[in-house]
Amino acid sequence: MDFLRPASWEEALAAKAEHPTAVPIAGGTDVMVEINFDHRRPEYLLDLNRIELLSEWEVGEENVRLGASVPYTRIMENLRAELPGLALASHTVASPQIRNRGGVGGNLGTASPAGDAHPALLAAGAEVEVESVRGSRFIPIDAFYTGVKRNALEPDELIKTVHIKKADGPQQYSKVGTRNAMVIAVCAFGLALHPETRTVRTGIGSAAPTPIRAKEAEAFLNAALEEGGFWDNGKIITPSIAKQFADLCSGAANPIDDVRGTAKYRRHAVGIMARRQLGWVWEQYRGTGRTLEGAA
Repeated sequence: MDFLRPASWEEALAAKAEHPTAVPIAGGTDVMVEINFDHRRPEYLLDLNRIELLSEWEVGEENVRLGASVPYTRIMENLRAELPGLALASHTVASPQIRNRGGVGGNLGTASPAGDAHPALLAAGAEVEVESVRGSRFIPIDAFYTGVKRNALEPDELIKTVHIKKADGPQQYSKVGTRNAMVIAVCAFGLALHPETRTVRTGIGSAAPTPIRAKEAEAFLNAALEEGGFWDNGKIITPSIAKQFADLCSGAANPIDDVRGTAKYRRHAVGIMARRQLGWVWEQYRGTGRTLEGAA
């Protein structure tokens, strides 16, 4: 196994173009596990740790530009107000040591359905900026996951930045695991209110071949909130609406039975998380004068 260590982003892109099978490594929290267990033996490892721009973030007027290697700890400490859903998801990642090393780019590159960041990114409506020597492009998060541990990257492309709109409403995230730390999700769920567009977005993890949204549930809730004037009057969402939303989220899941949980349990748990999170975000929305101020 050869080790490539570019000193700049341009050198990294050139190395990836020359060696398309090279596996990028930054935090290494996924890649090194696979190598240590001999599940993977790449011909080349492409070390991105010297690329400073990947560890930088910028808060703009409307969006956050998040470098692919920004550690989860930094997200928790610095972006809780702008990206509350992703900050909550970051809290659930493994251990402090791994949160200090791992970043969202690694989750996206691995594209495991159990990746902790995926539901929050889906709920927030993120875009992934990727680049090669041929140029750069933006991939909407909904189009990024193409199969089990597969993504939309071309062989010569690297993940550069994740662009996420600053939260304009409350966001939540929950994860079910077999213990409280250092655990792969049995299932996970993310929910974000977007009052500016009067829409709701969801994200489901570890309950389908890829991270997914519960689009039918979103459409139902969007219509129910609009028809009932909930965005304006701030009334409590009725139990029947909450139950229907939860049932539709549960129905969107397409899980399997494995050592961590059964498909039946995963569907049930997704519905429970969806109902609870809807209650939490709506109470937060109502309690902050129907704005995000003070919600984080």
